[in-house]
Amino acid sequence: MLAVVFVSCALIGCQTSTTDGLVESSSPPEISGSAASAIAGDMVTKLAEQVGPANHTIILKPDSSPFGQALEAALKSWGYAVATDQKTDGKAEVPLAYVIDIHEGQVLVRMSTSSVELARAYQTTMSGASPTSPLSVMRRG
Repeated sequence: MLAVVFVSCALIGCQTSTTDGLVESSSPPEISGSAASAIAGDMVTKLAEQVGPANHTIILKPDSSPFGQALEAALKSWGYAVATDQKTDGKAEVPLAYVIDIHEGQVLVRMSTSSVELARAYQTTMSGASPTSPLSVMRRG
């Protein structure tokens, strides 16, 4: 089971990269709002542990998917400034990209910055989602 998660996360890495090395963000629309909120809340908690306090501006590409909206809300609830139009207020910037994929009934999530990549699998329910794998953390440079 765990091997499937890691192989799937590696395959998610085959997505198209942007010029700054991060993948283009993508999320399937079939993830419910409650599952998207639960996943985004958990992943932002883990991201905050890696990138530090909310004195950064998180740069996100605009996304109207349930996960994109939930991620932006979760980042703001943690105190991060979020710029979806690529304009910033001069604070330190952290570009953030994510990929959500559904494989064998599980939702595989990968969030990437220029310095860290987080990945985790979740099982969704009608009322939310819960992790089914440990958090994978990869530091860059």
